[in-house]
Amino acid sequence: MLIHFIRALVIIAGPVIGYTHISPNAKGILIGVAAALVIIGVEIIIDIVPLDSLISGLIGAIVGLVSAQLMNWVVYQMDNPRLYELSQQYSLLIHVIFAYLGMVIFVRKRSELDLLDRDLIVKGSKKKLQQYYAVDTSVLIDGRIADVCETKFLSGTLLVPRFVLKELQNIADSSDGNRRSRGRRGLEILTRIQENPDVPVKIFDKEYPEIKEVDGKLVGLARDLGAKILTTDFNLNKVATLQGVTVLNINDLANALKPVVLPGEIMSIFVVKEGKEHDQGVGYLDDGTMVVVEDGRKFIGRKMDVTVTSILQTSAGRMIFTRTKERSSEPHPPVAKPAEH
Repeated sequence: MLIHFIRALVIIAGPVIGYTHISPNAKGILIGVAAALVIIGVEIIIDIVPLDSLISGLIGAIVGLVSAQLMNWVVYQMDNPRLYELSQQYSLLIHVIFAYLGMVIFVRKRSELDLLDRDLIVKGSKKKLQQYYAVDTSVLIDGRIADVCETKFLSGTLLVPRFVLKELQNIADSSDGNRRSRGRRGLEILTRIQENPDVPVKIFDKEYPEIKEVDGKLVGLARDLGAKILTTDFNLNKVATLQGVTVLNINDLANALKPVVLPGEIMSIFVVKEGKEHDQGVGYLDDGTMVVVEDGRKFIGRKMDVTVTSILQTSAGRMIFTRTKERSSEPHPPVAKPAEH
């Protein structure tokens, strides 16, 4: 509310000052109004643009002006009167162009400065390479990436692109309750990862305006920076792999870490419900793997030892078939011997 009051004062004071101090006519009033609008426009830009962008733009403008002045000095040292006269004639334009280029370069490339390997003078195998992981929206919503980071299996920097963060915020602001809770969970997971001192996290501002889909932007970013993509999205996994980008899928990691059981092994399982077939019982391992217990219906609500008989791997996951120890210890029926003639 206060800022609107201040802006109104500026708009009123502008034409008044222009009329009283510049020219007591319409010209002075117009100059005052224009000055007031410029002041408010600059204030709005400062309010919208992040501080790091403003600082980067200021530094870029200074570097550009210094470069333009250095070019003028080089032209002067060349002792070419005609060339020097042209440089002086267009000096203002040259300074404006160099300042603009400096601002644009520093603002657009500022997020990439931290990604540069600063140890540039070290060559060959002695040069330490930093690994970067581009984070997808799905892996933040999934949440298991935070647990992986806490186990210190990832050594490198997590890159959260600005377009991924925007997509996550849009999901968190959705009118659909389920999507909204998923988006908020993703933001909470990102905050949790940022609080982990062992895992550096950088918000990366580079945009790809020519690419509309977030997945395509993420693949382009990973390809440009030589980063790996962290995701749980099956389609993104395929697209990125086809374009030569390494993908780390949390689902693949979870499947690889499932406990290995072999036929004949004994395991302990809690039977929670009946199965589809007659007298079957069903239980689950800690990772969600379904365990089917033959003749286990009568043991529902109890924990028991079972013997693994077979393992079935399907596209939906893995199923383990077992039988109770009582059935496993039953003697096999004798094999009939051929009659002697």
